[in-house]
Amino acid sequence: MEAQRAVEACGLIDEALQYESSWQRAEEHRALLGDGIGYYGTSVGAIRATLRDTLRRFAVLTHDEVTALSSLLWAVEVYERRLAATIILQTHLDVLVVSDLTRLEGFLRSSAVDELARVLARDVISPLLGGLGDRDRVRAESVTARWAESEDARLRHAAEVATFDS
Repeated sequence: MEAQRAVEACGLIDEALQYESSWQRAEEHRALLGDGIGYYGTSVGAIRATLRDTLRRFAVLTHDEVTALSSLLWAVEVYERRLAATIILQTHLDVLVVSDLTRLEGFLRSSAVDELARVLARDVISPLLGGLGDRDRVRAESVTARWAESEDARLRHAAEVATFDS
């Protein structure tokens, strides 16, 4: 049932993001953020409104639904979908757990543009780590220590943000 709700929510979100798109804004985003990912050209305000309206239909999302929905949105290389995934994670930090760092690492590695990695590190990873208990913090610190030594600049940046903010 959870997967079905996530798939349904993803479809509604994607449809609304495309409906709210503009090719002019897509070109502006491409010029500002770079190539390597697709753009619908949906404003941040429209993304937030879409999420608010869509998620109202689904009341409370479980941990598995939040992670499934964010993964479904992230799976397509479109900036607005990935930003929507990040916002969903940000607004559901209370259900995320230390083991979700594995998924977040995958998101960082595949972010395609630095802006997505920065937002993910600042608005999801850092507050997640800041809210962990002592036992989970030790596990998280070993993950961020590994990130700090990574060849991937996005992982190193996320480790810096997490270490500085938590």
